Amino acid sequence: MSRLIFGTLYPAYYSYKAVKSKDIKEYVKWMMYWIIFALFTTAETFTDIFLCWFPFYYELKIAFVAWLLSPYTKGSSLLYRKFVHPTLSSKEKEIDDCLVQAKDRSYDALVHYGKRGLNVAATAAVMAASKGQGALSERLRSFSMQDLSTIRGDGAPAPSGPPPPGSGRASGKHGQPKMSRSASESAGSSGTA
Repeated sequence: MSRLIFGTLYPAYYSYKAVKSKDIKEYVKWMMYWIIFALFTTAETFTDIFLCWFPFYYELKIAFVAWLLSPYTKGSSLLYRKFVHPTLSSKEKEIDDCLVQAKDRSYDALVHYGKRGLNVAATAAVMAASKGQGALSERLRSFSMQDLSTIRGDGAPAPSGPPPPGSGRASGKHGQPKMSRSASESAGSSGTA
């Protein structure tokens, strides 16, 4: 918690003040700090794994951040000028080339995986649509004629006439409904008249 406050929030506030006042000397001071702090945070990711057992390890990290921040020791300025700047200056061309290659590769990978992702999504959508259509047709096939006549409404006449050829089912859930005697008589008398 104290490292968060002293290592991040305090410098962030003073960086804001440097930007607000447009003081070049303060800009440079805080930029050096942030570069060193970024390197420290990166190194800390690995050292935490191997050195966390070391006595007073976390206290030493807090002391190091305080040393970086102190206006008396000017730790971040000292580390930047003695180690970081000379190293980055000598390796700048190689680092820039690696970054350009990594950017190109990441763009190509993004395009490649983006296309694959779109293909997977399109295939999933087509599969879902075809399964949905199959489920709908199965649901419609499961309706009997009586179910369909009740959907039409009470006033609509039920279909009359002989069952269609090939339909061997007499009655039940999937077959033709049996006609009542009065309905068959009225169908017969209307056919003879």
